[in-house]
Amino acid sequence: MLKELLKDYKIILASGSPRRQQFFKDLDLDFEIRLKDIEEIYPPTLKAAEITNFLAELKANAFDNELSQNEILITSDTIVWQNEKALGKPKNYNDAFQILKSLSNATHEVITSVCFKTMNSSETIHEVTSVTFSELSDDAIHYYLKKYEPFDKAGAYGIQEWIGLIGIAKIEGSYSNVVGLPTERVYNYLTHKFIFNA
Repeated sequence: MLKELLKDYKIILASGSPRRQQFFKDLDLDFEIRLKDIEEIYPPTLKAAEITNFLAELKANAFDNELSQNEILITSDTIVWQNEKALGKPKNYNDAFQILKSLSNATHEVITSVCFKTMNSSETIHEVTSVTFSELSDDAIHYYLKKYEPFDKAGAYGIQEWIGLIGIAKIEGSYSNVVGLPTERVYNYLTHKFIFNA
């Protein structure tokens, strides 16, 4: 459906995330992947969605003056937010273990921002989902880290993996957002901004 509706536009996904790329395929979108190596550093004064907004826009701004007419560039960033602290991708195994220990038997927020950029405009949206883990044993954490190696994921876990099946007690909000992209928000934005308002 989206493929046909957006046939006059070229969608560019600036993300190396296999999960986001799969979501775009699942949304039935024709898209091109364009990647730039961005140093993801943000001002320490930023909090929660301010961080993901900043980073999504930083990634988009790397394409300034490179977009053609009718191209829509989409960038995104996700963090896990807990106790007023952003948990990004783990630095190593031990860091991943400590992150999951901190998430055990506690509630955190998963925040994703998505930036839509064209030749003439740029707009950013974000989604917040609340996730509660039950208590995770050390053995369960070690098993998950060794078998699934979630070192490329914010918060050191993938909700769609084993840890999500055995460890998540409650979720409030968008499931796809926790995987890495609030697909319903992206779908609604694209249809309302570029189709119904065109």
